Amino acid sequence: MTIELARQKRRKGSMNRRSRKLMLSPVQNLYETCSEVFADGKAGFVPPPKDIERLKSVLDNLKPENVGLSADMPYFRATGSDEVPPLVTYLHIYECDKFSIGIFCLPPSGVIPLHNHPGMTVFSKLLFGSMHIKSYDWVADVPYSKNQNTHHEDLAALQHEPRLAKVHADSDLTAPCKTSVLYPNAGGNMHCFTALTPCAMLDVLGPPYSDDEGRHCTYYNDFPYATFSGDTGSLQAEEMEGCGWLKEMEKPESFVVVGAMYRGPQFVEN
Repeated sequence: MTIELARQKRRKGSMNRRSRKLMLSPVQNLYETCSEVFADGKAGFVPPPKDIERLKSVLDNLKPENVGLSADMPYFRATGSDEVPPLVTYLHIYECDKFSIGIFCLPPSGVIPLHNHPGMTVFSKLLFGSMHIKSYDWVADVPYSKNQNTHHEDLAALQHEPRLAKVHADSDLTAPCKTSVLYPNAGGNMHCFTALTPCAMLDVLGPPYSDDEGRHCTYYNDFPYATFSGDTGSLQAEEMEGCGWLKEMEKPESFVVVGAMYRGPQFVEN
């Protein structure tokens, strides 16, 4: 009898938690799910598959109005010239030492340059619009040698030796679409976005960038594979297809992100 009562209490408690989740606002549900999924988060932490799917499901169901956005807001109006990419706006929703939530708002032709996510698991949800995404994962530390076809001025600009990377994605993305996930060593950890139309991308980073903990945002130039040569070791010729070289660079001066206050539905911190 005692065992059966305990089972009933557990079932009731589980039902109550599920019922509460259904009653939460979408942004409150997102915050609480992130808090649970990244409760043990640290650099290099990858949530278990069931938690990955759980957070993806929450983000898949998120709509622009759930975070107070619409395509006619000033953030999404093109103001730059043909030569200079327009400003990108970042709406900060929440950050702690375990995870962060924020939204990048891009006007047409807005660009987020190729950059990395050291030790992070990142969920990206395109809320509306269309963009082109190109992403890479590292192949290996492969020494390079100067290709005779490489121009001297290109080599003079190199600050660090390039590293070999494999293209993970090189395609257009249009909302509505599923949430994408990248991991510390897979899934397109280095990526760049180019807005084809006004668009908004919500990112969940676990853990967030931290200069104090050595998680710096590094930017890259990408070069075709033929630009350099190197000792590719045991890699076969077919494995070189879709590969390129990534070289660290300073943050591009043309890439300007302005912060703006998040004015969408609020949530209560636990």
